Amino acid sequence: MTAFLGQIAFLGQGRMGVPMARRLMVAGHKVTTWRRADGVAVADAVEGAELVITMLSDPAAVREVLTAALPGLRPGATVVEMSTIGPEAVHALRALLPPEVGLVDAPVLGSVGPAAEGGLTMLAGGDVAGCREVLSVFGSVRETGPLGSGAAMKLAVMSALVPAQVLVAETLAYGRAHGVDRGALLDVLAGTPLGAMAERLRTPAEETRYSLGHATKDLELAAWEGASMAASARARLQEARAAGLGGRDLTAIAVHVGGDPVDEPSPERPGRRAVPLNLPTIPATNGFYSHAVRAGDTLYVSGQAAFDERGEVVGPGSMEVQAEYVFQVIARILADQGATFEDVAFIRTYLTDMEDRAALGRVRRKYITGTPPASTTVEVSKLFLPGLVLEVDLIVALPGR
Repeated sequence: MTAFLGQIAFLGQGRMGVPMARRLMVAGHKVTTWRRADGVAVADAVEGAELVITMLSDPAAVREVLTAALPGLRPGATVVEMSTIGPEAVHALRALLPPEVGLVDAPVLGSVGPAAEGGLTMLAGGDVAGCREVLSVFGSVRETGPLGSGAAMKLAVMSALVPAQVLVAETLAYGRAHGVDRGALLDVLAGTPLGAMAERLRTPAEETRYSLGHATKDLELAAWEGASMAASARARLQEARAAGLGGRDLTAIAVHVGGDPVDEPSPERPGRRAVPLNLPTIPATNGFYSHAVRAGDTLYVSGQAAFDERGEVVGPGSMEVQAEYVFQVIARILADQGATFEDVAFIRTYLTDMEDRAALGRVRRKYITGTPPASTTVEVSKLFLPGLVLEVDLIVALPGR
């Protein structure tokens, strides 16, 4: 096999993206990385790359990023889509990309540890001849057939593995309700085909390896009509995500289903009605507020501004750059709760210069395309970080679960 000597553009972020990009660099490949917080145009990041790898959160994010990449994609380049987005989204990408740009779908099996150690399994659909050597840096490559078959295989696998963890969580909850010793029950399960799964839930992981939020998204893609077990598990996970566990490891489903003794309601302290939500997929807060709070079927989204995980302003002084960043962050908060911009009931915007309304409007119309929500726009003298020109907060009517 001829060694791959070309330029690679890695478009991704988060727990999986960082160690994967690092492995490419350690292997000696020429790699350009891109993440939202950098403020670099996607088209500039992919310019000249022979191989473009995407590792993003969901179908909407992949389509958005590759659409932005189109002006920079060179003829003859190959896009390797490694996120979990499903076969329909993969075929939609094929229609989006120019005919002279190749496409391979290669979602991965594995979590953060295997990503760092090169122990992932790539489920590759399409012609992998030109990228197999590069993919091998991440682990083993299993060819699954034509384009889209890797994405379908990934969802098929997850539609078994994720509901199995929910099943074990419900088993533990049943045992608890009937006075069965939890440790003894897990020991008995250890001798069954569910042993490895039960051991994972013995102590819910403190470190997030595969987040409950991502597992929910995977089942939302995989639970086809008539898939009763996957659909039921999906509903359980959606409840847990709404309760603020989306950023926790999937094993936290045992806490949600079985009831965490610390959070159990009592006559003296009823169950919490306002649930803070803090997503791992966007920059963390400073600890004095939450990204959003869910109260019943209403979501209150805190003021969102354009700063990255280091607390640095993205696109200082630029309304268009900051507006794009802010609306992308809002889109992720909405998606975490199963909502879209169509569910926004009220939006309030703070500008440091009312003359920037036109630039803001050009970006806002890309995201809010239907009947506009109730809205207030206010000019302020300054925002909480120098260089910020925009802050947006919202009230959202969440869809019924």
